[in-house]
Amino acid sequence: MAYLLGVDTGGTYTDAVILDDVTDTVVTSAKALTSRPDLAQGIGAAIDRVLDGISPEQIAMVSLSTTLATNALVEGQGGRVALVFIGFADAELERAGLKDALRGDPVIGLAGGHDHAGNTVHELDKQALTQAISALDDGITGFAVAASFATRNPEHEVTARDIIREMTGKPVTCSHELSSALGGPKRALTAVLNARLIGMIDGLITACETHMQTRSITARLMVVRGDGALVSAAVAREKPIETILSGPAASVAGAQWLTGEQTAFVSDIGGTTTDVCLLRDGKPQIDLQGARVGPYRTMVEAVAMRTSGLGGDSEVHVREGLQARLFLGPRRLMPMSLAAIHYPDIIHKTLDQALIQATPAVDGGQIVIPMWKEPPLGQDTREEDIIARLADGPLRYGQVVTTRMAAPALGRLVARGAVMLAGVTPSDAAHVLGRVTAWDTEAAEKALNLFARKRTGGGDRLAPDAPTLAKMIIDQVTAQTVDCLLDAAFAEDGRGWEAAPGDLTQHALTRAGLDQHSDVIQTSLKLGVPVIGLGASAASYYGTVGDRLRTKMILPSHGGVANAIGAVVGQVAMRASGTVDSTGAGVFTVLLDQGPQVFKDENAAIAALESHLTQIATERARAAAVDDILVTVDKQIDTATIEGQQMFISATLDVTAQGRPRIAES
Repeated sequence: MAYLLGVDTGGTYTDAVILDDVTDTVVTSAKALTSRPDLAQGIGAAIDRVLDGISPEQIAMVSLSTTLATNALVEGQGGRVALVFIGFADAELERAGLKDALRGDPVIGLAGGHDHAGNTVHELDKQALTQAISALDDGITGFAVAASFATRNPEHEVTARDIIREMTGKPVTCSHELSSALGGPKRALTAVLNARLIGMIDGLITACETHMQTRSITARLMVVRGDGALVSAAVAREKPIETILSGPAASVAGAQWLTGEQTAFVSDIGGTTTDVCLLRDGKPQIDLQGARVGPYRTMVEAVAMRTSGLGGDSEVHVREGLQARLFLGPRRLMPMSLAAIHYPDIIHKTLDQALIQATPAVDGGQIVIPMWKEPPLGQDTREEDIIARLADGPLRYGQVVTTRMAAPALGRLVARGAVMLAGVTPSDAAHVLGRVTAWDTEAAEKALNLFARKRTGGGDRLAPDAPTLAKMIIDQVTAQTVDCLLDAAFAEDGRGWEAAPGDLTQHALTRAGLDQHSDVIQTSLKLGVPVIGLGASAASYYGTVGDRLRTKMILPSHGGVANAIGAVVGQVAMRASGTVDSTGAGVFTVLLDQGPQVFKDENAAIAALESHLTQIATERARAAAVDDILVTVDKQIDTATIEGQQMFISATLDVTAQGRPRIAES
C-alpha cells in the first residue's frame, strides 16, 4: 500500500494530508500553526499528526505547496537584492513596475548586451561589475542579472553570474533562465522577484527535508509550481518565482478533486490573500501573459488566478469620513488572539493598560513582534535603533515608533520580514462572535473593545462595543469577497464588457442589482456559476457571500486542507521554449546550448529547435522521476504578406514533457 503525503505551508497554518494512492481517498489530515521564523516547527507538527499510526516506509511521495511566495509579493516582503542591468538605458527601469519592485535596492548598470539576432552590441564591462560588487554592503541576500536580448544570446548574463558567484558566493538569478520571451524590463522584474524569494523558499524546502529525515521518510520531495505541475525540490530552489501561486494552484486541483465540479469559481481564503480562479471543463485556465500577483505582472506561466490582499489575518483600517466605514488588507497582521497564545503576559498587560486610558489609543493597540533568531545585519541607524528596542521581546507600537522617522524604518523591517505587527483582524472578530475558538477569545475581545474607541470623522466612536465591531468586520469580509468574485466574473464573462472588471464591480447598477432594487427601475444580478469555498475560515465567512451573490456555495469536506490535497494529485510538466528568427532572406537563427546557430532553411531551423527543446524537456521530466513521458509541441509561426508573398518572421516553440512522478512501492 502506497500513501502520498501532501504539505501546504500558508501564512497562518501549515496543513498536512495523507492520501491513499490506490483508493484515491483522504486517510487523515491535520493542521499546525505556521511557525516563524523557524518553519520546521510548524511543518514537523503537521507531518507528525498525520503520520500517527502510519509507517514512514509507506510514504511513497511527499509534495509541498505554499503561499509564502505569493504572500511575500503581495505584502512587499523578501530579501534585499542587487540588480545587474546590462545594456539597458536608465529609462528602462521605469517600465513593467521594475523600479517599484526594487524598493530602493541597488542597481548596477553596465555596458554590454546583444541585439535581436544575438550579436554583441557592446562588450561586457567586467571591471565595472567587480568594482560595483565590491562596494555593496553585506545586507544583500541575492542578485538578479538581466541583459539586453539575453534570450537571443545569454553570454553576458552567464559571465556576470559566474563573476558574482565567485566574488560573493550568494544566489544569482539570470533572467534568461526564467523566460525565453522578449521584453527586457519584464524579464528583469521577474529575475528581481526570484532573487528576493530564494532565501525564503530554500528555508521552506530545507525545513521539510529536515523533518522528513528525522522521521526516516525516504520518499521523493516534489514542489507544486504556479501552474499546478510538480517540480523537484532542486528546481524550486533555483527558480522560486515559479512557486508564486503554488498554493492557489494546488487549491484549485484540490477543489476539483474534492467536488468533481466542472464549471465553478474556486475562492480560497487564507490568512493573507483571497485567490479566485474559474474552473472550465474541470480545468483552470493558464495565464500565458504571466502570473500577476499584487501589482506585478511576471513572466511566469501560472494558473489564471486573481489574488487580492484579503484574508482572515488582514489588517483592519478605518476609512476617513463622517460614517464608520472599514477596509481590510492588504497587509497581514498576527491576530491579537493568536499573539496572546505566544506572548500571553505581554499581550494582556498591554491591552489592559491601554483600556484604562481615557483617550482612544492612537496606535490602535498594535504590538511589534521581532521575528529573528539573530538580529538582522545591514540596517540603517533608525532600523538598528528599533532592533535594539525589541531586544527583550515584543513592545507596543507607540513604544517602538517614538519619532516621525521611526515609522518608515519600522515599515522597512516589516517588509523584510524581520518584524511583524499584531493587531485587530477578521480572525479576532470571528473569535468575538463565537465562530472560532482556536485561540485566545479574551484577548480578541479586549483588542476589539480598544479598537472600537477610534473616532470617525464626525467625532463618534467607531462602534459601541466589541461584538458590534466584530459584526462590522465580518460584514466587510463579505463585501470584499463579493467584490473579488465579481471582478473575476466580469473578467471571465464572454460578453466582452467595454469597462474594466473593477469598474463594473463598483458600478451603481451592479450594486443596485445585488440589492435587488425595485422601483420605477427593477434590477437583479446574480453569479451564474457556483462557488467552491476553500480555506480554514471559509465556513465562518462564505455563507453570506453565497447569499449576496445568489449562487450555490459549496463548502466541501476537507476544504480546509484542499491545498495539501492538491499538492499530491498533480503531474510533472516540464516545459522548454525557444524561437526561430529570420534576419534576412535565407537566414534563420536559432539559440541552442552552444549559442546562436544560423540555418539556410526554415524547416531545418524549426526541426533543430524542436529536437533541442524536446531533449531539454524530456531530461527535466526524467530528472523529476517521470517514466511514462508524454511530449507535446506547440508551434506558433508568424508571417507577413509582402508584395503578395508570405514571408517568414519568426516561430515560437513550446515543448512540454509531462506525466505522473514515479510512485515508490513499499
